[in-house]
Amino acid sequence: MTNLELEESLDDDDDNTAIAKTILSSVFTVDGIQDIVGFNIVCFVSLVGDMSRGVFFPTMWPLVESLGGTTVTLGYSVAAFSFGRILVSPIFGGWSVIYGYKRTLLLSTCILLCGTLLYGQVVKVGRTDFFIFTQTILGFGSGTLGVTRAFVAEVTPTRSRTTYMAMLTTVQYAGFAVTPFIGSVFVHLFNSYDIAFEVGFFSLNEFTAPAYFMSLVCISVLLILSCVFQDRERITAIAPKVKKSSRQMAVDAVAKETTWFGWTVYDAVIFGCMLLSASTKGSIACFETLGISFATSHFDLSNAHAGTIVATCGLLGVFSLLSMGQIAKRLSDIQMISGGIFLMCLGAVSLADIEEGENANSWRYSISIFMIYSIGYPIGHTALIGMFSKIVGRRPQGTLLGWFASAGSMARMAFPIFSGYIASYGEMSMLFYGLTVILGISILFVLWNKTTLKTLSR
Repeated sequence: MTNLELEESLDDDDDNTAIAKTILSSVFTVDGIQDIVGFNIVCFVSLVGDMSRGVFFPTMWPLVESLGGTTVTLGYSVAAFSFGRILVSPIFGGWSVIYGYKRTLLLSTCILLCGTLLYGQVVKVGRTDFFIFTQTILGFGSGTLGVTRAFVAEVTPTRSRTTYMAMLTTVQYAGFAVTPFIGSVFVHLFNSYDIAFEVGFFSLNEFTAPAYFMSLVCISVLLILSCVFQDRERITAIAPKVKKSSRQMAVDAVAKETTWFGWTVYDAVIFGCMLLSASTKGSIACFETLGISFATSHFDLSNAHAGTIVATCGLLGVFSLLSMGQIAKRLSDIQMISGGIFLMCLGAVSLADIEEGENANSWRYSISIFMIYSIGYPIGHTALIGMFSKIVGRRPQGTLLGWFASAGSMARMAFPIFSGYIASYGEMSMLFYGLTVILGISILFVLWNKTTLKTLSR
């Protein structure tokens, strides 16, 4: 029996084991995780993958404008990143099972490095289609969400998996929600001081500096993976059959029941969780796409100021995630998911009645971003990831978590495109009311099926 299977079987008879008080303390407990060094490296890889989105956030809209693009172009650019993730996430998830985590992560990081170098040439090329192409390559390189989550699932017991998934999600979330600080610093430096220069094909300015910064970060990741990271040993022998507990047999019985549309309950729940991931990821993607342009047109904020607000709220979201250990002691996964999505609803609807050129008070923008970036999305989506991993259980998680990530990436691709068209040809209020309806339906799905979800995620 592998260590993971042993831990899973012990979990069946140890329902009252308390989770660690905080994520930071739980990471270093002996029974909580099998590979602390590997876990930390995987968290760093996850951080860098989403930094390739966050660092460019404050300069993306100005760059698209400088290339002659519109909000529709911006929507396609943001969608291209997620399109790349959709294509490779299931593939990388499967490769992590076949070839191992190390080779898969090395390959993805090499692709990400190429993407950052290409991004540095966007200003030179001066074409929006080339910019969209580089975003796709960056998406390829960062499409390892299924791989990193499968690694965490493999080295952690079920009883505390939500806590460790929260730790992984913390660094991932910090990558795209907090690192806009770095992009804002580059904007401030290059706008305030005349330090831009150009030598041959190499140019350094507010648009290319974030790209070359990310190139250096990718090189550091490659060195750490090559020299420090140890792959998980694959045991091909058939493990002795472990007698299932009565609780596990009850869970299996529920999972095998047939729904009215012909699917098993397990398959229906897996698909439903993917739709929940799509609704939350798609909503946050709309704010990622239009957050800066909406702040400048409706609140008269500068790009740097708006980027700082988003990054600050993202940093507060990191603290929320670091408190997941305490939150999970008091709230169930169902409560965290439905509560988080409800706050996202409030954040979206609070901006629906603001007209363009109104120059509304910036506190409304800050409060909305706070509800979405600081509490709603980080708590709700992280609890969803943990619940999904528990539902998958002992089955190979790499591929399924890859498809789960692809569902979110597909929403991150479709929602920005729709939001870009709405911003160009319609009213922004339509977008926010639409998001409110989608998120509201998501809450109803969770509450209506809470008994089944709770049973399968034990």
